[in-house]
Amino acid sequence: MKIAFIGLGNMGAPMAANLVNAGHDVVGCDPIAKPDFMPVAATNADAVRGADVVITMLPNGAILQAVAAEIHPAMEKGAVHLDCSTVDVESARKVAQSAADHGLTALDAPVSGGVGGATNGTLTFMVGGPDDAFATAKPLFEIMGQKAVHCGASGNGQAAKICNNMILGVTMIATCEAFALADKLGLDRQAMFDVVSTSSGYSWTMNAYCPAPGVGPQSPADNDYKPGFASELMLKDLTLAQMAAEVADADTPMGQRAMELYKQFVESEDGKGMDFSAMLPRFEKRGRDQA
Repeated sequence: MKIAFIGLGNMGAPMAANLVNAGHDVVGCDPIAKPDFMPVAATNADAVRGADVVITMLPNGAILQAVAAEIHPAMEKGAVHLDCSTVDVESARKVAQSAADHGLTALDAPVSGGVGGATNGTLTFMVGGPDDAFATAKPLFEIMGQKAVHCGASGNGQAAKICNNMILGVTMIATCEAFALADKLGLDRQAMFDVVSTSSGYSWTMNAYCPAPGVGPQSPADNDYKPGFASELMLKDLTLAQMAAEVADADTPMGQRAMELYKQFVESEDGKGMDFSAMLPRFEKRGRDQA
C-alpha cells in the first residue's frame, strides 16, 4: 500500500519503520522528527496525496482535529484515515464525521503496548469504525501489532482504551497500597507476591508488572521506575475516562479518585517521567493522615 504516516515520535517512528521494513511505500511528516529510513514530506497535505491509508499518531484530540481539517481535503476519495492516537471519544467521532464528509472512511485505533510494543510490532489495537475500513487496515495491524479488536462504531476504539486504562490505573494504585500496607505489617514482599499472585488478588499489575523491585517478572520497578508507561500518560488516560464519564453521566468514583491521585503524583510529587508503578515508593513514604 501507499501509506502516509503523520506523527513520528516515540511511538509513531517505530510503527512507521515496521511498515517500511514490510515493503510498504511510506511517506512521513512530523514538525520535529525527520527519520532517515523513509521520505518525509514538507507538509501534512503533501504527505497524504495519493495515499491509500493515512495513519496519524498525535498527542491529543485538538491536534488530531486540526490535522484532520488539513489532510481530509487532500486525501484520495475512498482512502482510510487510521488514527492511532489516544484522544477523547468526541474528537474521534468528529474526525470520523469529517472523513465521511470528504468521501473517506476513518478508524479510531488507539494502542496498548508502549514503545516496546511499537518497536517489536506487538501492539494491541482497539478499533472503532466501519467494517470495510477495518478490513483494509487489517494487514497493517498485523505488521504493527499482535492483535486488533474491532470494537464497533466510530469512537468505540477510544472507549475501549480508556475503560481498559481506567481499570489499569485503579488496579495499580490498589496493588501499591497493598504492598505498602504489607511492609508496615511486617509481611515479606515475596510472600505477599506468592500469595496474591495465585489467589483472588491476582491481577495484571501484580502478576505481570509488579511494582515491587525484585519481585515477580522483570518490570520498570527493577530499573529505578524508568517508564514503560509513564505516570503522565496514565494521568492523560484517566482524565479522558473522566471526561467520557461526565458526557455519558456514568458514576466512576474509583476512576475519579485514581485520576486525582495520579494528578497529585505527577504535578506535585515528582512523579512526572517515572513509571506509573512508582506509586509504590510514593505510598511507602506516607502515613495514614497525609493528604
